[in-house]
This record gives sequence, structure tokens and C-alpha cells, in this order.
Amino acid sequence: MRRLSPAGSVLALILAGLAGFVDAVGFLQLGGIFASFMSGNSTRFGIELSSGHWLEAGRSAAVIGAFVLGAALGSWAGKGGEPSRRPLVLALVAALLGAAGLIGAERPLISGIALVLAMGAENAVFQRRDGTGIGLTYMTGALVRAGQEVAEALAGRSGHGWAANLAMWASLVFGAVLGAACYGAAGLQSVWIAVVLTCLLVPAVWAATRRGHLA
Repeated sequence: MRRLSPAGSVLALILAGLAGFVDAVGFLQLGGIFASFMSGNSTRFGIELSSGHWLEAGRSAAVIGAFVLGAALGSWAGKGGEPSRRPLVLALVAALLGAAGLIGAERPLISGIALVLAMGAENAVFQRRDGTGIGLTYMTGALVRAGQEVAEALAGRSGHGWAANLAMWASLVFGAVLGAACYGAAGLQSVWIAVVLTCLLVPAVWAATRRGHLA
């Protein structure tokens, strides 16, 4: 994870936890398709194509396409990395999550697609103007960097950068635990917890950005 201000690090951890929560809800809602982990969905898509399961392959393809569209919408809302637009990106995420709750569990694919769009858009929160950023909804890169940082630390060439990457992973896992538990208790309506949290983040991020606390 690239260096962030203290407020930025806290926001990244919260958003990783939010992603884990929504991904667990989406996974259960979509019957085993991830809402944010497109590498897993791509592998599943390939297996389904190989097996001739065309309907299942079509569902996986729709989810992958929705994630790309969500990422595009998030980047558009954030003007490709404008810090002052972060609250708008979060408002978009909240609106998409709310749409999933309003559509309801009776239309699992459509409501699941809304969750996927939200997760794609969330990755634009820390996008930078040069196109780089922080992946908030997938942790493979964070785990790779954690391993690399451990190797560097053992060689005496770096500090404790591995801890920040492991913290992001742990936050996502914690969110997934909560998401699965809440889904078991309330079904898709548990997504409203994520909506409320995201709505609360909008004014907090707006204020922190104005004060220059987010980087």
C-alpha cells in the first residue's frame, strides 16, 4: 500500500472492511459469484466455458462486465483522481448499494449486479491522476507486497511496510465475517448496513479533504 496520511490509512481500512462485507453479501446473493474478486470470477468463467455451462458462464461474464463498468463510473465521478471528488465517488457507491437493497432478493442477479457496480466504483476513491491508486476490493496485490516487504525487512533493507498491507487484508476478512453473519440473519437487507456506513463517510471525507488530512 502506498504511503497515506493517518486519516487516509484509516479510510482505506474502513473501505477494505466495507468491501469484504459487500463481497460476502454478494457472494451469498449471487450463489457463489464474487462481487469484487474478479480474478476468481474470471477463473470460474473459464471453467464454465470449458464445461459448456453457457448460462453460468454468461452470469460470470455479466458480473465481470459490471465490475469494469462500475470502475469506469467511479473514475468518471472522481474525475480520474481529483481528491475533492472523493465524497462524490462514495455517494455513488452508497447509491448503488442502496439500489441493490431496493431491488431486493427476489431478483438476485440484478441486485447482485448493483453490488458489483458499487465495488467497481469504490476502487476510484484513492485513484490518482496518473492512473495509479489503491485496490480496495481485492487483496492479492496487498498480500504479494506484504511478502515482498517481509523479505526486505529480513534483509535489513526496509521497515514495517508489510504490516499495513496485512492490515488491509485483515480488514477485508473482518468485513467478510460480518457480512456473512448479517446476511445469514437478514438476507440481502443487510446491505443497508453498508449503505449507512458509506453515507456517514461522505461528509467525513468531505471535511477531511477540505482540511488537507487525506492524501
